[in-house]
Amino acid sequence: MKLSECRAVLTGASGGIGQALVERLCAGGAKVLLVGRQGDTLRALAQRYPGQVEVVQADLRQSVGRDAVLGAARRFGGVNCLINAAGVNQFCLLESQDEDAIAALVEVNLTAPLQLTHRLLPLMRHAPRALVVNVGSTFGSIGYAGFTAYCASKFAVRGFSEALRRELADTCVKVLYIAPRATRTAMNGDHVVAMNDELNVSMDAPQAVAARIVEAILREREESYLGWPEKLFVRLNSLLPRVVDQALRKQLPVIQRFARHRS
Repeated sequence: MKLSECRAVLTGASGGIGQALVERLCAGGAKVLLVGRQGDTLRALAQRYPGQVEVVQADLRQSVGRDAVLGAARRFGGVNCLINAAGVNQFCLLESQDEDAIAALVEVNLTAPLQLTHRLLPLMRHAPRALVVNVGSTFGSIGYAGFTAYCASKFAVRGFSEALRRELADTCVKVLYIAPRATRTAMNGDHVVAMNDELNVSMDAPQAVAARIVEAILREREESYLGWPEKLFVRLNSLLPRVVDQALRKQLPVIQRFARHRS
């Protein structure tokens, strides 16, 4: 899809990857409906890109928030691209994680994008061609200690993307799934960065991730996994999971130390 033809709804627009995506999309001539909970950041983006950007401050966990996005999309003149980029994370051993925090994580990462997609699909089907773009994670293919709930939500997003792609195979709507590796955003706190440094785990800048997401949109690439050797581990985990078990088992003491210190 050409960016100049793109009329997109972008969730998580006030986050690190979201703001970088706004910059990339607008530079290519797209018109973008920004959705998020941080009103000041969204309004600042709207002032930066007048005529290209409109704002909806909404909590997508709530039906009224999803209604607000649908109403704004109709006033926007319709949409042909939904980018589900909103997400939260919590680095914690499962037994130490708060039960309400688990529920909130699943609501934001899985339930909200599924329900928003459900709400916008009838509108998107009026376009000659449309894209649903789900931003997942390497942890949607590789279960990783300390991120149990997050992995569960992202595994589900990957399954949702695969099933919806097959469900819409005879329509104008195409479903893309993009899986970044660890990214240097506020979602990954200093303790996660320190742990990744000790484990020699690479972290990408949000601008680099945004560039790859836009590339996937331009090429309409159905699945994209970002980073090396993460791509290799995704493939190994699907074919030889016990090999990955053994490799990650060596990291477990370091993960436990950082997770327990955080708790």
